[in-house]
Amino acid sequence: MSPRPRAGEGSGRGALNYARDLRSHATEAEQLLWRYLRARRFMGLKFKRQKPMGCFIVDFICLEHRLIIELDGGQHADQMDYDQARTLWLESQGFVVLRFWNHDVMKQLEGVLERIGQAVVAPSPPTPSPASGRGE
Repeated sequence: MSPRPRAGEGSGRGALNYARDLRSHATEAEQLLWRYLRARRFMGLKFKRQKPMGCFIVDFICLEHRLIIELDGGQHADQMDYDQARTLWLESQGFVVLRFWNHDVMKQLEGVLERIGQAVVAPSPPTPSPASGRGE
C-alpha cells in the first residue's frame, strides 16, 4: 500500500503529482504485480495503478469491477488502524479491497493472482445509492 499522503497530497493537483511520484518509485512487489495487471494482460481487465481515490491513493484499481488491490510491506504492521479506516472508507464507496503482503506477491504470485481472479468473478457489492433527499 502507498504510504500515508503528506499534507496537501490527498486531493487535487498534489494527489496527482504524488501518485505520479509513487508510480516512478514502485516497490519490487508493485512492479512485479503490475507486469501481470497492465495492458489488460490479466483476464482482459483494465487496471490503473497509484490512483487517487478521495483523500487516498490506491495501489491498483479495476473500475469496471470496483476492485482495489493494496500491497502492504513490513512497515505497515504498525499502521493497522489507518489501513482499516482506509479500507472501510473505500468499501463504503462500493469497492472490494484486497490486501496482500509484498512478500506474498514475491513468493506466491500465482496464489495472489488466483485470489484476484476469484474476486473478479464473484458478485461485487452494490454501489451505495445517494440519499434521495425526500426524507425517506
